[in-house]
Amino acid sequence: MNYQAGEIITVTAGDVAHGGWCVARPDDGPVVFVRHALPGETVLARVTEVTSRLARAEAVEILAPSPDRVRPPCPHAGPGACGGCDWQHATLPAQRSLKAAVIRQQLRRLAGLDREVTVEALPGDEDEEPGAGLGWRTRVQFAVRPDGAAGLRAHRSHEVVDIGECLIAHPAITELGLTARRWPATASVEALVSAGSGERAVIITGRPASTEGIKADSVLRRARAANHRLTPVRGRGYLSQQAAGRDWRVSAGAFWQVHPGAADALTRAVMTALEPRPQDVALDLYCGAGLFAGALAPAVGPAGMVVGVEADAAAVRDARHNLRPWPWARVHRGDVAAVLRRDGQPGAEGREAGGAGGAGGGALPAARLVVADPPRSGLAREVIDYLGAAEGSAADGSAARFAYVSCDPATLARDIGLLAARGWVLADLRAFDAFPMTHHVECVATLVTR
Repeated sequence: MNYQAGEIITVTAGDVAHGGWCVARPDDGPVVFVRHALPGETVLARVTEVTSRLARAEAVEILAPSPDRVRPPCPHAGPGACGGCDWQHATLPAQRSLKAAVIRQQLRRLAGLDREVTVEALPGDEDEEPGAGLGWRTRVQFAVRPDGAAGLRAHRSHEVVDIGECLIAHPAITELGLTARRWPATASVEALVSAGSGERAVIITGRPASTEGIKADSVLRRARAANHRLTPVRGRGYLSQQAAGRDWRVSAGAFWQVHPGAADALTRAVMTALEPRPQDVALDLYCGAGLFAGALAPAVGPAGMVVGVEADAAAVRDARHNLRPWPWARVHRGDVAAVLRRDGQPGAEGREAGGAGGAGGGALPAARLVVADPPRSGLAREVIDYLGAAEGSAADGSAARFAYVSCDPATLARDIGLLAARGWVLADLRAFDAFPMTHHVECVATLVTR
């Protein structure tokens, strides 16, 4: 049977799949990936896309509901509406079980590993807490329609849904009222808040007629040019974030975990994974504003060394500022893959490397400990090759422990498989529900050499 877009079909949802889908396998048709369903449910689903191998659909009526089903708290979380949340129709324990199942699937399929996984709730999202799973997102980017209305995009679409209030946005972002005003000559408007300090910033892409009345500490404009440079219109260009018992300067355009409890939880997990000792040498790849490097530096002490690598110029400036208390910590500015490719050529990076004072140079040192928090695409092949060169020879200063922080179970599993083929062993894996109501999940994998 060949499906057509717009057709209504009856299917029974099977296992969960990566990306917020459930997989239905009808006897008389192709595999159907269904949104807004739960495993075991029989649903009426509207077909939204058909390819030569599969169909995609969204459940528009639930004929036999799962006991894990709840009424979504947001009216825009259903079929044909906002694409920001995938699992609002499931209880929080069920959401975490679904995410754990996806991680297990990916590990089995891409790394050949069978492993039990538990997804842990972050503080404030325990099941009995009022409002659990809502109000956590400290950074939200709203797209702007031609009529100037700001909203969120529909799933797999450029359509902008005028949602009014986003229920997973942090209350301090909601209070800005960005969706209640019009944004002419604007492509997007982004809001971010530091949950610790309460500071707020708004980033506008485009040239609106006025920025008056925006009740944020800082307002910045993002150029539409390729460099996406941010220019402060009012206030300073960074927020003061809090994690691991101290303040961190983080530029408005730089990466920081969006859940208020994520930075602390991930830092603790990374430190447990690496077990740093005095005199250790550690690398922090894709180091951002220096969170993990800043936690490692006092642990390895002045007889040790921590070296971060980061491509984003603003994040490098932040990291160098944040690492000033520890002169034995420095940051290389550059793409991680490029830095590792030229590793071994002393002095090649002299103009880009630098510690807290901005001086330094030379190749990356041999390191016993490595942590990486790459983008969703996973580790660059050069990182795999660099780690693979260790081959378990920790005695000569090669890497012996690796903490891999990942927001994508598929690329995490792929990379674990590649590292396993090079002598690494998955010693531990922790998963955190850092993105409630969505299919996203944060993991920290601990790998050690044999």
